[in-house]
Amino acid sequence: MAFLTYLHVAVSTRLAELRRDGERGDSPVPTAVIIFGLVAAAAAVTALVASKASAWMNAIPGPSQP
Repeated sequence: MAFLTYLHVAVSTRLAELRRDGERGDSPVPTAVIIFGLVAAAAAVTALVASKASAWMNAIPGPSQP
């Protein structure tokens, strides 16, 4: 019975400490939104660079006939 009392007191004390500490960090949702935005921007930049590089390579003349 003493173990159950100890366990109850320990859990109650820990829960009270957690309730007292109001600042428990940032929500993961804003972080996920920021990461999604950065990934979208990186994909857009990659697509733009790939299209510009492809256009530049296509503008290079082929081998000329002697």
